[in-house]
Amino acid sequence: MIVKPVDHYFLSQKEPYQSIMLYVRSVILNTLPEVVERYSYKIPFYNIDKKPLLYLNILKGTDYVDVAFVQGVLLENDFPILKYNHNRKQVRSIPLKTLEDLDQEQFVELLIAAAHQVKQSKRPWFI
Repeated sequence: MIVKPVDHYFLSQKEPYQSIMLYVRSVILNTLPEVVERYSYKIPFYNIDKKPLLYLNILKGTDYVDVAFVQGVLLENDFPILKYNHNRKQVRSIPLKTLEDLDQEQFVELLIAAAHQVKQSKRPWFI
């Protein structure tokens, strides 16, 4: 059996990160059937129309899963759960230390809004 790099990434994470990432992944894939899961820059990316929508990461020196939206700056007013950290110009993210930190209903709304935003944009990295 061949394990895809993105699956290997998830399975090599320590708990609670592994459970959080697998849960977030399932919500993404169930909410946005058109999304394409890719492994690039050594982390899982989720693309729509070949443009990056979001990625999952554990930033060095942190104790949470970073659910990072590439065009998050355009969504932060409507979705205050998106946080600005690490001086990123356009990326905004949801830090998840536990599964309980994720409001699934709100996350699904955010996924749908972010997908719509990316589909409308001419290019994913605009800043």
